Amino acid sequence: MSRLGKKEIAIPAGTEVILTQGEVSVKGKGGTLTRALHPGITIAVNGAAVSVTPANSSRLAKALWGTYAAHMRNMIAGVNTPFVKKLQVEGIGYKAELSGKQIKLAVGFSHPVIVNIPAGLTVAVDKNMITVTGADKEQLGEFAASVRAIKKPEPYKGKGIRYEGEVVRMKQGKKAAAAA
Repeated sequence: MSRLGKKEIAIPAGTEVILTQGEVSVKGKGGTLTRALHPGITIAVNGAAVSVTPANSSRLAKALWGTYAAHMRNMIAGVNTPFVKKLQVEGIGYKAELSGKQIKLAVGFSHPVIVNIPAGLTVAVDKNMITVTGADKEQLGEFAASVRAIKKPEPYKGKGIRYEGEVVRMKQGKKAAAAA
């Protein structure tokens, strides 16, 4: 039984939740987000609050109850204040630059890596910091993870792309041979 799913989700002023057949849309100043509904979940709008309940007592419906409640919270929060993830490019000669709807990364390969920016996300590049902003938390996290996966931070020098504030455990590396 979901404890967070039992709580009603408050709808802030200027935000609109629209239920249609098989999907829910949340409209706010930051855009519109839409998600398909599972038949095991029922969503109801009661004035200035949204309640999520399981449609039946199956194990799947109970499992999806808290998940859909979290999705609704994220959708409502995202259309009001966009989510932000920051990626740090670290290493000598490593750089990122923005060209239209693409990020061009020079991260130690023989060629620059070009990444397309999905619709709904905005990217800003400032020196060695990539800032990704968007209303959809799921899409934002997936895009940031795919950019990080291009060159993960390595444990010997720490070079690569990492999240802001991420701590990389460093390894010692080779030691000089002791004179015997």
